[in-house]
Amino acid sequence: MSDETANALSGGTQMPQRQFAGLLSLFVISAIALAVGFMGENAQLRPFAMISGISVLLLGLGVIGWQGFTKWRERRAYRMLHQMLSGDAAACFTTDQLGQILYSNHAAVRRFLADPSQTLIGTLRQHIAAPSAVLFRLQMRAESKGWAREDVVSRSGHFRLSVNAVGPGRFMWRIEEFAEKGAGPGRGAESLSLPMLTANKSGVVLFANESMRRILGQRPRHLDRVFTSSKLISGEQTDISTTAGTARAIVAEVQGYAERREIYLFPVAETGAQAMPTDLESLPVALMNFHTDGQLIVANAAGRHLLGLEKDGDYRIHTLFSGLGRSVKDWLADIADGRLAESTEVLSAHVGDSEQFVQITLSRIVTRGRPSILAVLQDATALKTLEAQFVQSQKMHAIGQLAGGVAHDFNNLLTAISGHCDLLLIRHNNGDQDYGDLIQIHQNANRAAALVGQLLAFSRKQTLKPERLDIRELLSDLAHLLNRLVGEKVKLVLAHGFELGIVKADRRQLEQVVMNLVVNARDAMPLGGQIRIETESLILHEELRRDRAMVPAGEYVAIKVSDSGVGIPTDSLQKIFEPFYTTKKQGEGTGLGLSTAYGIIKQSGGYIFVDSTEGVGTSFQLLLPVGLNDEAALTEIKAEQKSTTLRPGEGVVLLVEDEAAVRSFASRALRMRGYTVIEAASAEEALETLADPNLKVDVFVTDVVMPGLDGPSWVRLALETRPGVKVIFVSGYAQEVLSQDQALIPHSIFLPKPFSLKELTATVQSQMH
Repeated sequence: MSDETANALSGGTQMPQRQFAGLLSLFVISAIALAVGFMGENAQLRPFAMISGISVLLLGLGVIGWQGFTKWRERRAYRMLHQMLSGDAAACFTTDQLGQILYSNHAAVRRFLADPSQTLIGTLRQHIAAPSAVLFRLQMRAESKGWAREDVVSRSGHFRLSVNAVGPGRFMWRIEEFAEKGAGPGRGAESLSLPMLTANKSGVVLFANESMRRILGQRPRHLDRVFTSSKLISGEQTDISTTAGTARAIVAEVQGYAERREIYLFPVAETGAQAMPTDLESLPVALMNFHTDGQLIVANAAGRHLLGLEKDGDYRIHTLFSGLGRSVKDWLADIADGRLAESTEVLSAHVGDSEQFVQITLSRIVTRGRPSILAVLQDATALKTLEAQFVQSQKMHAIGQLAGGVAHDFNNLLTAISGHCDLLLIRHNNGDQDYGDLIQIHQNANRAAALVGQLLAFSRKQTLKPERLDIRELLSDLAHLLNRLVGEKVKLVLAHGFELGIVKADRRQLEQVVMNLVVNARDAMPLGGQIRIETESLILHEELRRDRAMVPAGEYVAIKVSDSGVGIPTDSLQKIFEPFYTTKKQGEGTGLGLSTAYGIIKQSGGYIFVDSTEGVGTSFQLLLPVGLNDEAALTEIKAEQKSTTLRPGEGVVLLVEDEAAVRSFASRALRMRGYTVIEAASAEEALETLADPNLKVDVFVTDVVMPGLDGPSWVRLALETRPGVKVIFVSGYAQEVLSQDQALIPHSIFLPKPFSLKELTATVQSQMH
């Protein structure tokens, strides 16, 4: 294959107009910033403009360098592909987006090109009717799914047309010819030089040609004996089990008759995949490449210098960055699975003891059939510092700081109050004179705990307990309480859509969001009316931009709460999610309800939108991403939601808590359930107790923040000699404070304060059993 053909296959040297316009915009922005840096009148702005201009210029140069390297690799891959196809017994073509023939193997020349044509349509015009419609239909499927296949009637029998997308705007066509349409999959495939097999939809292998059997050393019975991964993506690499061990190959799959799968294997060039190309290694733009599971493959010199990494170190993306509000691994998974084409976030980088922020742009790339994630990094510490100084003066930041500061001590007090109240309620029944007073104490303690939760909610620092939820069951369970909330003047209507997916969220927090919206709707209709709660399954085929938010393409469950009330003024719509902002009269509302709902939904990975017309009504829409959508998951959800009956405790619990009141309540509660409890007021005292080798302990229950050694530190020391002991961490802070340390401690779970007697004993029992 000539260099001209290779250039044509890889897109030539011409850059697409959109990419060229993007690069041109980068250079224009860089020139403007540099001009401001050199000639600007504002002396304070000039250094920042110079830095920004140089950074944008370097980014543009980096993109150009990466595109050049990618085109070289594409040309190499196409050469290898055509070398493999040259010996194929079936006719094979490679075409561009318009159907121009770029390559034909020997079989194609012998069979079809006696009367040459520049297009595949012209080549097949003498053999099948209306080839343009067939080829266009197959090419459209290949663009969306990666492959397509169809059997068509020819003048001499039947053709099986298979197409695979092998690059941007490039397609590989394979044409098999049969005398009969019912020819079996083995006819003609046995002589293929490419390894090939046919399997049914259950994964049972129906046929494997000689090339495949030679590689595997036997005739395979099932796909899981051939491929180490259950998910095969056409055009990407996968691991196969061969006679010499595990090897990698590029897989191409087409759909056969009766839902049968035809799978072909292409070789992978053995090159230094772990090395950063020289031109990118020295590029002054920080670049990192990650596996789809978050493992760092390689970082260039600028990237290692920015984060202080060792060249051969073992790193994962969630250990390098945090501060997204949800798991960084989930963000990377959105890119890897194609839910987001590209995404940019500013995250906190774990670099020594200093606080550093980086702006990271993630995009999915495929190198020699192997998908990975490319990250372009830029130091954003200065920008983030300026932003923090500005936000410091805003209400949300001020209240968020206050909530985080008082949460630990306040939750300790609430744990002691509600816990001892639980102990008293056990010894009193409804007929006792003090029973009503105890109930009042218990209810107000819960109200105080809910207030702390509200303060933490809109700052997105509250502890969530996400679980898989069926929205229809959640709303049905909540319907009785909602009917009591709305009163007699307001009618509540609940309407569910069909085939709702399964979402992952904190059940209690999501119920609070719905109740807040229903209460607001009730208050907006003082003369009565109707509140509608509707659910539906929503599939976005492309990203949705609305109200300064970008909703990625994917499947969502939508919850819509509508009323026919007074509506919200237009000038208030942009402020309703701010804390303490309310349109109600003095004393009728705190202004925390919608800000709490906003924080809960955003922390759960969802979105909340509002539409309102004065005098007509208001509608809130919640979008929650679908997590699971199968019957097995639904069965598991129902099983999780069933309440468990506590059994008498058996085992030894080491309770470590520096707050005497909390320790007293917890020890009494556990002893009442039959557990043997050993108390310690500090980590040092706990380690002294564990020095006795004859002492058997089943569970550690420990506070996280204590004077001296903290909870994770002493637990790690204790587990060196007692590796099998389960651990329960309790704290008034959010679990985010503990997450990094807890990930390193096996068999550990988190119980947030304040907790009730039942929650404590149930958690200990779950760890025991």
